[in-house]
Amino acid sequence: MPPLADIAVFGLAVMGRNLALNLADRGFHVVAYERDADGLDGFLAGPARGTTIVGARLPAEVAALLERPRCVLLLVKAGDAVDRSIDGLLPYLETGDIIVDGGNSHYTDSERRGTALAARGIRFVGMGISGGEAGARHGPSLMPGGDRAAWPHLRPILRAISARSEMGEACCDWIGDGGAGHFVKMVHNGIEYGDMQLIAEACHLLRELGGYQPAELAEVFAQWKRDDLASYLVEIAGEIFRVQEADGVPLVDRILDRAGQKGTGRWTSESALQLGVPLTLISESVCARQLSALLDERRSAAAILPGPPVRPCVDRAALLAAVHDALLASKLVSYAQGFMLMRAASEAHGWHLDLAGVALLWRAGCIIRSSFLDRIRDAYEPCADLACLLLDPWFRETLARCQDGWRRAVVLAAEHGIAAPGVSAALAFYDGYRCARGPANVIQAMRDYFGAHGFERTDQPRGTFFHHDWIDSGGGATAGSYTA
Repeated sequence: MPPLADIAVFGLAVMGRNLALNLADRGFHVVAYERDADGLDGFLAGPARGTTIVGARLPAEVAALLERPRCVLLLVKAGDAVDRSIDGLLPYLETGDIIVDGGNSHYTDSERRGTALAARGIRFVGMGISGGEAGARHGPSLMPGGDRAAWPHLRPILRAISARSEMGEACCDWIGDGGAGHFVKMVHNGIEYGDMQLIAEACHLLRELGGYQPAELAEVFAQWKRDDLASYLVEIAGEIFRVQEADGVPLVDRILDRAGQKGTGRWTSESALQLGVPLTLISESVCARQLSALLDERRSAAAILPGPPVRPCVDRAALLAAVHDALLASKLVSYAQGFMLMRAASEAHGWHLDLAGVALLWRAGCIIRSSFLDRIRDAYEPCADLACLLLDPWFRETLARCQDGWRRAVVLAAEHGIAAPGVSAALAFYDGYRCARGPANVIQAMRDYFGAHGFERTDQPRGTFFHHDWIDSGGGATAGSYTA
Protein backbone atom coordinates (compact mmCIF):
# COMPACT_ATOMS: atom_id res chain seq x y z
CA MET A 1 0.00 0.00 0.00
CA PRO A 2 1.47 3.41 -0.96
CA PRO A 3 2.22 5.88 1.86
CA LEU A 4 -0.44 8.41 2.78
CA ALA A 5 -0.23 11.57 0.72
CA ASP A 6 1.16 14.88 1.97
CA ILE A 7 -1.38 16.96 0.06
CA ALA A 8 -4.38 16.61 -2.25
CA VAL A 9 -4.87 18.66 -5.40
CA PHE A 10 -8.61 19.07 -5.90
CA GLY A 11 -9.23 20.03 -9.54
CA LEU A 12 -7.06 19.15 -12.51
CA ALA A 13 -7.46 21.99 -14.97
CA VAL A 14 -4.30 23.72 -16.21
CA MET A 15 -3.19 25.08 -12.82
CA GLY A 16 -4.16 21.99 -10.86
CA ARG A 17 -2.37 19.45 -12.98
CA ASN A 18 0.78 21.53 -13.22
CA LEU A 19 0.93 22.20 -9.49
CA ALA A 20 0.38 18.49 -8.83
CA LEU A 21 3.36 17.67 -11.06
CA ASN A 22 5.42 20.42 -9.40
CA LEU A 23 4.65 18.94 -5.97
CA ALA A 24 5.58 15.45 -7.12
CA ASP A 25 8.85 16.71 -8.60
CA ARG A 26 9.73 18.16 -5.18
CA GLY A 27 9.26 14.78 -3.50
CA PHE A 28 5.78 15.21 -2.05
CA HIS A 29 3.21 12.44 -2.23
CA VAL A 30 0.14 13.81 -3.99
CA VAL A 31 -3.42 12.58 -4.31
CA ALA A 32 -5.21 14.07 -7.32
CA TYR A 33 -8.96 14.52 -7.61
CA GLU A 34 -11.02 15.57 -10.59
CA ARG A 35 -14.81 15.42 -10.77
CA ASP A 36 -14.59 14.31 -14.40
CA ALA A 37 -13.42 10.67 -14.26
CA ASP A 38 -12.09 10.80 -17.83
CA GLY A 39 -10.04 13.87 -16.98
CA LEU A 40 -8.54 12.10 -13.97
CA ASP A 41 -7.76 8.95 -15.94
CA GLY A 42 -6.18 10.98 -18.75
CA PHE A 43 -3.98 12.85 -16.29
CA LEU A 44 -2.83 9.68 -14.49
CA ALA A 45 -2.12 7.87 -17.75
CA GLY A 46 -0.51 10.91 -19.37
CA PRO A 47 1.40 13.70 -17.60
CA ALA A 48 1.40 11.94 -14.20
CA ARG A 49 2.53 8.60 -15.54
CA GLY A 50 5.68 7.40 -13.79
CA THR A 51 5.20 9.77 -10.83
CA THR A 52 4.06 8.96 -7.29
CA ILE A 53 0.75 10.79 -7.85
CA VAL A 54 -2.32 8.67 -7.04
CA GLY A 55 -5.89 9.36 -8.05
CA ALA A 56 -9.09 9.64 -6.03
CA ARG A 57 -12.58 9.46 -7.49
CA LEU A 58 -14.59 10.65 -4.49
CA PRO A 59 -14.04 13.29 -1.77
CA ALA A 60 -14.19 10.51 0.81
CA GLU A 61 -11.34 8.76 -0.95
CA VAL A 62 -9.32 12.00 -0.99
CA ALA A 63 -9.64 12.25 2.80
CA ALA A 64 -8.79 8.56 3.30
CA LEU A 65 -5.56 8.87 1.30
CA LEU A 66 -4.18 11.87 3.21
CA GLU A 67 -1.79 12.04 6.13
CA ARG A 68 -3.14 13.98 9.14
CA PRO A 69 -3.56 16.87 9.39
CA ARG A 70 -5.12 16.56 5.99
CA CYS A 71 -4.22 19.30 3.52
CA VAL A 72 -6.39 19.87 0.43
CA LEU A 73 -5.44 22.41 -2.23
CA LEU A 74 -8.54 23.53 -4.14
CA LEU A 75 -7.90 24.61 -7.73
CA VAL A 76 -11.41 25.10 -9.01
CA LYS A 77 -13.21 28.05 -10.56
CA ALA A 78 -13.80 30.92 -8.15
CA GLY A 79 -17.33 31.30 -6.81
CA ASP A 80 -19.91 28.61 -6.16
CA ALA A 81 -17.56 25.83 -7.26
CA VAL A 82 -15.32 26.56 -4.26
CA ASP A 83 -18.26 26.35 -1.85
CA ARG A 84 -19.50 23.12 -3.44
CA SER A 85 -16.03 21.59 -3.20
CA ILE A 86 -15.74 22.54 0.45
CA ASP A 87 -19.22 21.18 1.20
CA GLY A 88 -18.29 17.91 -0.49
CA LEU A 89 -15.13 17.53 1.59
CA LEU A 90 -16.39 18.63 5.00
CA PRO A 91 -18.08 15.36 6.05
CA TYR A 92 -14.72 13.61 5.77
CA LEU A 93 -12.46 16.16 7.46
CA GLU A 94 -11.50 16.49 11.11
CA THR A 95 -10.46 19.25 13.48
CA GLY A 96 -7.09 20.66 12.46
CA ASP A 97 -7.35 19.70 8.79
CA ILE A 98 -6.44 22.38 6.24
CA ILE A 99 -8.23 23.62 3.12
CA VAL A 100 -6.31 25.94 0.80
CA ASP A 101 -8.22 27.81 -1.92
CA GLY A 102 -5.69 28.49 -4.67
CA GLY A 103 -8.16 30.05 -7.11
CA ASN A 104 -8.81 33.72 -7.86
CA SER A 105 -11.49 34.08 -5.19
CA HIS A 106 -12.70 37.45 -3.96
CA TYR A 107 -11.09 38.23 -0.63
CA THR A 108 -14.46 38.75 1.07
CA ASP A 109 -15.45 35.19 0.11
CA SER A 110 -12.22 33.95 1.67
CA GLU A 111 -13.02 35.80 4.89
CA ARG A 112 -16.52 34.33 4.93
CA ARG A 113 -15.23 30.81 4.32
CA GLY A 114 -12.49 31.18 6.91
CA THR A 115 -14.96 32.23 9.60
CA ALA A 116 -17.40 29.42 8.78
CA LEU A 117 -14.69 26.74 8.67
CA ALA A 118 -12.97 27.93 11.85
CA ALA A 119 -16.26 27.30 13.69
CA ARG A 120 -15.93 23.67 12.60
CA GLY A 121 -12.28 23.37 13.51
CA ILE A 122 -11.00 23.47 9.92
CA ARG A 123 -8.08 25.75 9.06
CA PHE A 124 -8.79 27.74 5.90
CA VAL A 125 -6.18 29.49 3.77
CA GLY A 126 -6.92 31.71 0.77
CA MET A 127 -3.82 31.69 -1.43
CA GLY A 128 -3.11 33.83 -4.45
CA ILE A 129 -1.08 32.09 -7.14
CA SER A 130 0.64 33.92 -9.99
CA GLY A 131 2.70 32.62 -12.86
CA GLY A 132 0.21 30.97 -15.18
CA GLU A 133 0.75 27.51 -16.59
CA ALA A 134 4.56 27.68 -16.69
CA GLY A 135 4.75 29.12 -13.19
CA ALA A 136 2.51 26.43 -11.74
CA ARG A 137 4.67 23.74 -13.30
CA HIS A 138 8.11 25.12 -12.47
CA GLY A 139 7.63 27.63 -9.65
CA PRO A 140 4.89 30.23 -9.07
CA SER A 141 4.66 33.20 -6.76
CA LEU A 142 2.47 32.17 -3.81
CA MET A 143 0.54 34.51 -1.50
CA PRO A 144 -1.11 32.54 1.35
CA GLY A 145 -3.25 34.17 4.02
CA GLY A 146 -5.97 33.18 6.46
CA ASP A 147 -5.68 30.88 9.48
CA ARG A 148 -2.11 31.42 10.67
CA ALA A 149 -2.13 28.10 12.53
CA ALA A 150 -1.95 26.35 9.14
CA TRP A 151 1.29 28.09 8.10
CA PRO A 152 3.82 25.89 9.98
CA HIS A 153 2.43 22.83 8.19
CA LEU A 154 2.16 24.54 4.77
CA ARG A 155 5.46 26.45 4.84
CA PRO A 156 7.82 23.62 3.79
CA ILE A 157 5.45 22.44 1.05
CA LEU A 158 4.66 25.82 -0.49
CA ARG A 159 8.18 27.19 -0.31
CA ALA A 160 9.51 24.04 -1.94
CA ILE A 161 7.32 24.48 -5.03
CA SER A 162 7.49 28.28 -5.32
CA ALA A 163 9.67 30.33 -7.65
CA ARG A 164 13.12 31.44 -6.51
CA SER A 165 14.59 34.91 -6.81
CA GLU A 166 18.07 35.40 -8.23
CA MET A 167 19.31 35.27 -4.64
CA GLY A 168 17.63 31.90 -4.13
CA GLU A 169 14.84 33.20 -1.88
CA ALA A 170 11.45 31.50 -2.09
CA CYS A 171 8.73 33.71 -3.60
CA CYS A 172 6.29 32.58 -0.95
CA ASP A 173 5.57 33.96 2.50
CA TRP A 174 2.66 34.38 4.86
CA ILE A 175 0.63 37.46 3.89
CA GLY A 176 -1.75 37.94 6.81
CA ASP A 177 -5.05 36.99 8.39
CA GLY A 178 -8.49 36.68 6.84
CA GLY A 179 -8.64 37.47 3.14
CA ALA A 180 -5.20 39.11 2.99
CA GLY A 181 -3.71 36.54 0.61
CA HIS A 182 -6.44 36.87 -1.96
CA PHE A 183 -6.53 40.66 -1.56
CA VAL A 184 -2.83 40.94 -2.39
CA LYS A 185 -3.33 38.64 -5.41
CA MET A 186 -6.27 40.81 -6.51
CA VAL A 187 -4.07 43.91 -6.41
CA HIS A 188 -1.37 41.97 -8.29
CA ASN A 189 -3.93 41.32 -11.02
CA GLY A 190 -4.98 44.96 -11.03
CA ILE A 191 -1.38 46.04 -11.58
CA GLU A 192 -1.22 43.41 -14.31
CA TYR A 193 -4.22 45.05 -16.01
CA GLY A 194 -2.44 48.40 -15.86
CA ASP A 195 0.85 46.99 -17.16
CA MET A 196 -0.79 45.33 -20.15
CA GLN A 197 -2.81 48.42 -21.00
CA LEU A 198 0.30 50.62 -20.88
CA ILE A 199 2.28 48.25 -23.11
CA ALA A 200 -0.60 48.10 -25.59
CA GLU A 201 -0.80 51.90 -25.67
CA ALA A 202 2.95 52.18 -26.24
CA CYS A 203 2.67 49.81 -29.21
CA HIS A 204 -0.31 51.71 -30.58
CA LEU A 205 1.47 55.06 -30.40
CA LEU A 206 4.57 53.69 -32.10
CA ARG A 207 2.59 52.07 -34.88
CA GLU A 208 0.14 54.92 -35.52
CA LEU A 209 2.56 57.84 -35.18
CA GLY A 210 5.89 56.29 -36.12
CA GLY A 211 4.87 53.59 -38.56
CA TYR A 212 6.68 50.91 -36.57
CA GLN A 213 5.98 47.45 -37.94
CA PRO A 214 5.71 44.29 -35.78
CA ALA A 215 9.26 43.17 -36.58
CA GLU A 216 10.57 46.59 -35.53
CA LEU A 217 8.49 46.51 -32.36
CA ALA A 218 10.00 43.13 -31.53
CA GLU A 219 13.44 44.73 -31.65
CA VAL A 220 12.26 47.73 -29.60
CA PHE A 221 10.98 45.50 -26.81
CA ALA A 222 14.13 43.38 -26.98
CA GLN A 223 16.06 46.57 -26.18
CA TRP A 224 13.65 47.75 -23.51
CA LYS A 225 13.83 44.49 -21.59
CA ARG A 226 17.48 45.29 -20.89
CA ASP A 227 16.90 48.60 -19.06
CA ASP A 228 14.60 49.83 -16.28
CA LEU A 229 11.60 48.55 -18.25
CA ALA A 230 12.80 44.95 -17.86
CA SER A 231 9.82 42.79 -16.94
CA TYR A 232 8.09 39.59 -17.93
CA LEU A 233 5.30 41.42 -19.79
CA VAL A 234 7.75 43.58 -21.76
CA GLU A 235 9.68 40.42 -22.65
CA ILE A 236 6.65 38.50 -23.94
CA ALA A 237 5.41 41.57 -25.86
CA GLY A 238 8.61 41.39 -27.89
CA GLU A 239 8.10 37.68 -28.53
CA ILE A 240 4.49 38.23 -29.62
CA PHE A 241 5.55 40.61 -32.39
CA ARG A 242 7.94 38.04 -33.84
CA VAL A 243 5.26 35.42 -34.56
CA GLN A 244 4.07 35.24 -38.18
CA GLU A 245 1.41 33.17 -39.91
CA ALA A 246 2.31 30.84 -42.81
CA ASP A 247 1.63 33.65 -45.29
CA GLY A 248 4.03 36.01 -43.52
CA VAL A 249 1.36 38.16 -41.85
CA PRO A 250 2.13 38.90 -38.17
CA LEU A 251 -0.27 36.91 -35.99
CA VAL A 252 -0.92 39.93 -33.76
CA ASP A 253 -2.47 41.77 -36.72
CA ARG A 254 -5.09 39.02 -37.08
CA ILE A 255 -6.11 39.04 -33.42
CA LEU A 256 -9.39 40.88 -32.83
CA ASP A 257 -8.96 44.07 -30.78
CA ARG A 258 -11.46 42.99 -28.15
CA ALA A 259 -9.95 42.25 -24.72
CA GLY A 260 -11.46 39.80 -22.27
CA GLN A 261 -11.37 39.91 -18.48
CA LYS A 262 -12.29 37.67 -15.56
CA GLY A 263 -13.21 40.34 -13.03
CA THR A 264 -10.16 40.75 -10.78
CA GLY A 265 -9.32 44.15 -12.27
CA ARG A 266 -12.86 45.32 -11.61
CA TRP A 267 -12.68 43.99 -8.04
CA THR A 268 -9.48 45.98 -7.54
CA SER A 269 -11.17 49.18 -8.71
CA GLU A 270 -14.24 48.51 -6.57
CA SER A 271 -12.07 47.94 -3.50
CA ALA A 272 -10.22 51.18 -4.18
CA LEU A 273 -13.51 53.10 -4.37
CA GLN A 274 -14.66 51.55 -1.09
CA LEU A 275 -11.38 52.43 0.64
CA GLY A 276 -11.10 55.91 -0.90
CA VAL A 277 -7.88 55.22 -2.81
CA PRO A 278 -7.44 57.01 -6.20
CA LEU A 279 -6.62 53.94 -8.30
CA THR A 280 -6.98 55.90 -11.51
CA LEU A 281 -4.66 54.03 -13.88
CA ILE A 282 -5.91 50.55 -13.06
CA SER A 283 -9.53 51.73 -13.22
CA GLU A 284 -8.88 53.27 -16.64
CA SER A 285 -7.37 49.98 -17.75
CA VAL A 286 -10.53 48.15 -16.73
CA CYS A 287 -12.63 50.72 -18.60
CA ALA A 288 -10.37 50.39 -21.67
CA ARG A 289 -11.14 46.66 -21.81
CA GLN A 290 -14.84 47.40 -21.46
CA LEU A 291 -14.59 49.94 -24.29
CA SER A 292 -12.71 47.42 -26.43
CA ALA A 293 -15.67 45.04 -26.03
CA LEU A 294 -17.93 47.58 -27.81
CA LEU A 295 -16.39 46.49 -31.09
CA ASP A 296 -19.39 46.99 -33.38
CA GLU A 297 -20.20 50.36 -31.84
CA ARG A 298 -16.60 51.50 -32.24
CA ARG A 299 -16.55 50.47 -35.87
CA SER A 300 -19.73 52.45 -36.53
CA ALA A 301 -18.45 55.45 -34.60
CA ALA A 302 -15.17 55.43 -36.53
CA ALA A 303 -17.09 56.22 -39.71
CA ILE A 304 -19.09 59.04 -38.11
CA LEU A 305 -17.19 60.83 -35.36
CA PRO A 306 -14.50 63.28 -36.53
CA GLY A 307 -10.97 63.33 -35.20
CA PRO A 308 -8.32 66.08 -35.28
CA PRO A 309 -6.99 67.46 -38.57
CA VAL A 310 -4.04 65.73 -40.17
CA ARG A 311 -0.85 66.50 -38.29
CA PRO A 312 2.74 66.62 -39.57
CA CYS A 313 4.80 63.45 -39.43
CA VAL A 314 6.50 62.67 -36.12
CA ASP A 315 10.23 62.09 -35.77
CA ARG A 316 10.55 58.35 -35.12
CA ALA A 317 13.58 58.51 -32.84
CA ALA A 318 12.08 61.26 -30.70
CA LEU A 319 8.79 59.39 -30.55
CA LEU A 320 10.50 56.19 -29.46
CA ALA A 321 12.33 57.98 -26.64
CA ALA A 322 9.14 59.71 -25.48
CA VAL A 323 7.09 56.52 -25.49
CA HIS A 324 9.82 54.66 -23.59
CA ASP A 325 9.82 57.28 -20.86
CA ALA A 326 6.02 57.47 -20.76
CA LEU A 327 5.79 53.70 -20.38
CA LEU A 328 8.35 53.58 -17.58
CA ALA A 329 6.88 56.51 -15.65
CA SER A 330 3.33 55.20 -16.01
CA LYS A 331 4.36 51.71 -14.85
CA LEU A 332 5.83 53.25 -11.71
CA VAL A 333 2.54 55.03 -11.07
CA SER A 334 0.64 51.76 -11.57
CA TYR A 335 2.70 49.99 -8.92
CA ALA A 336 2.54 53.02 -6.62
CA GLN A 337 -1.26 53.05 -6.77
CA GLY A 338 -1.45 49.30 -6.16
CA PHE A 339 0.74 49.57 -3.06
CA MET A 340 -1.31 52.54 -1.83
CA LEU A 341 -4.38 50.31 -2.02
CA MET A 342 -2.69 47.47 -0.11
CA ARG A 343 -1.55 49.94 2.55
CA ALA A 344 -5.09 51.27 2.98
CA ALA A 345 -6.59 47.77 3.12
CA SER A 346 -3.98 46.66 5.65
CA GLU A 347 -4.94 49.53 7.94
CA ALA A 348 -8.68 49.00 7.44
CA HIS A 349 -8.58 45.24 8.10
CA GLY A 350 -5.72 45.08 10.58
CA TRP A 351 -3.68 42.78 8.33
CA HIS A 352 -0.26 44.38 9.04
CA LEU A 353 0.89 43.70 5.48
CA ASP A 354 4.65 43.70 4.96
CA LEU A 355 4.75 45.69 1.72
CA ALA A 356 8.50 45.21 1.31
CA GLY A 357 7.87 41.49 1.64
CA VAL A 358 5.09 41.59 -0.95
CA ALA A 359 7.50 43.14 -3.45
CA LEU A 360 9.92 40.28 -2.82
CA LEU A 361 7.22 37.68 -3.51
CA TRP A 362 6.71 39.16 -6.99
CA ARG A 363 10.36 39.12 -8.08
CA ALA A 364 10.11 35.71 -9.78
CA GLY A 365 7.47 33.33 -11.04
CA CYS A 366 4.66 35.87 -11.30
CA ILE A 367 3.21 37.77 -14.25
CA ILE A 368 4.17 41.26 -13.05
CA ARG A 369 7.76 40.48 -12.11
CA SER A 370 9.97 43.40 -13.08
CA SER A 371 13.41 44.85 -12.48
CA PHE A 372 12.24 47.58 -10.10
CA LEU A 373 10.58 45.32 -7.51
CA ASP A 374 13.86 45.43 -5.61
CA ARG A 375 13.49 49.22 -5.65
CA ILE A 376 10.07 48.85 -4.05
CA ARG A 377 11.57 46.62 -1.35
CA ASP A 378 14.31 49.20 -0.80
CA ALA A 379 11.68 51.93 -0.43
CA TYR A 380 9.60 50.16 2.21
CA GLU A 381 12.30 48.46 4.30
CA PRO A 382 13.53 51.68 5.97
CA CYS A 383 10.07 53.30 5.90
CA ALA A 384 7.27 50.74 6.27
CA ASP A 385 4.64 53.48 6.56
CA LEU A 386 5.68 55.26 3.33
CA ALA A 387 2.50 56.94 2.07
CA CYS A 388 3.28 56.55 -1.63
CA LEU A 389 6.16 55.05 -3.59
CA LEU A 390 6.41 58.21 -5.69
CA LEU A 391 7.94 59.91 -2.65
CA ASP A 392 10.86 57.47 -2.54
CA PRO A 393 14.11 59.00 -3.89
CA TRP A 394 14.62 56.46 -6.71
CA PHE A 395 11.01 56.76 -7.89
CA ARG A 396 11.13 60.55 -7.61
CA GLU A 397 14.35 60.80 -9.59
CA THR A 398 13.20 58.37 -12.28
CA LEU A 399 9.93 60.26 -12.77
CA ALA A 400 11.83 63.54 -13.01
CA ARG A 401 14.10 62.02 -15.67
CA CYS A 402 11.14 60.65 -17.65
CA GLN A 403 8.86 63.64 -17.23
CA ASP A 404 9.54 65.49 -20.49
CA GLY A 405 9.10 62.41 -22.67
CA TRP A 406 6.04 61.33 -20.69
CA ARG A 407 4.34 64.68 -21.26
CA ARG A 408 5.34 64.70 -24.92
CA ALA A 409 3.80 61.27 -25.47
CA VAL A 410 0.50 62.36 -23.89
CA VAL A 411 0.46 65.55 -25.98
CA LEU A 412 1.17 63.63 -29.20
CA ALA A 413 -1.61 61.16 -28.43
CA ALA A 414 -4.10 63.98 -27.81
CA GLU A 415 -3.02 66.00 -30.86
CA HIS A 416 -3.38 62.99 -33.17
CA GLY A 417 -6.62 61.69 -31.68
CA ILE A 418 -5.12 58.47 -30.29
CA ALA A 419 -6.63 57.17 -27.07
CA ALA A 420 -3.99 56.61 -24.39
CA PRO A 421 -6.09 56.40 -21.21
CA GLY A 422 -3.51 54.57 -19.10
CA VAL A 423 -0.57 56.86 -19.82
CA SER A 424 -2.80 59.94 -19.53
CA ALA A 425 -4.38 58.81 -16.26
CA ALA A 426 -0.94 58.11 -14.81
CA LEU A 427 0.28 61.60 -15.69
CA ALA A 428 -2.93 63.20 -14.35
CA PHE A 429 -2.46 61.32 -11.06
CA TYR A 430 1.16 62.42 -10.83
CA ASP A 431 0.25 66.05 -11.44
CA GLY A 432 -2.70 65.85 -9.07
CA TYR A 433 -0.64 64.21 -6.33
CA ARG A 434 2.07 66.87 -6.49
CA CYS A 435 -0.48 69.73 -6.58
CA ALA A 436 -0.42 71.61 -3.25
CA ARG A 437 -3.67 73.45 -4.01
CA GLY A 438 -6.09 72.05 -6.56
CA PRO A 439 -9.59 72.98 -7.71
CA ALA A 440 -11.54 70.98 -5.08
CA ASN A 441 -12.40 74.23 -3.28
CA VAL A 442 -14.74 75.02 -6.18
CA ILE A 443 -16.39 71.61 -5.77
CA GLN A 444 -16.86 72.22 -2.05
CA ALA A 445 -18.36 75.65 -2.70
CA MET A 446 -20.89 74.14 -5.12
CA ARG A 447 -21.73 71.30 -2.73
CA ASP A 448 -22.35 73.82 0.02
CA TYR A 449 -24.38 76.05 -2.33
CA PHE A 450 -26.91 73.40 -3.37
CA GLY A 451 -26.73 71.01 -0.42
CA ALA A 452 -25.39 72.92 2.58
CA HIS A 453 -22.66 70.29 2.97
CA GLY A 454 -20.22 72.68 4.58
CA PHE A 455 -16.56 73.39 3.91
CA GLU A 456 -13.28 73.86 5.74
CA ARG A 457 -11.47 77.20 5.55
CA THR A 458 -7.80 77.90 4.82
CA ASP A 459 -7.69 80.40 7.69
CA GLN A 460 -9.22 78.09 10.30
CA PRO A 461 -8.11 74.79 11.94
CA ARG A 462 -8.66 71.60 9.97
CA GLY A 463 -11.79 69.69 10.96
CA THR A 464 -13.91 72.78 11.57
CA PHE A 465 -16.72 73.16 9.03
CA PHE A 466 -18.58 76.24 7.89
CA HIS A 467 -21.63 77.01 5.78
CA HIS A 468 -22.23 80.14 3.74
CA ASP A 469 -25.74 81.42 2.97
CA TRP A 470 -25.13 81.64 -0.79
CA ILE A 471 -28.73 82.50 -1.73
CA ASP A 472 -29.40 84.88 1.16
CA SER A 473 -32.12 82.63 2.59
CA GLY A 474 -31.43 83.71 6.11
CA GLY A 475 -31.07 80.10 7.20
CA GLY A 476 -27.99 78.68 8.89
CA ALA A 477 -28.81 74.99 8.75
CA THR A 478 -26.20 72.60 7.34
CA ALA A 479 -26.40 69.01 6.16
CA GLY A 480 -26.34 66.48 8.97
CA SER A 481 -23.29 64.56 7.73
CA TYR A 482 -20.08 65.27 5.91
CA THR A 483 -17.86 62.96 3.90
CA ALA A 484 -14.46 64.23 2.77
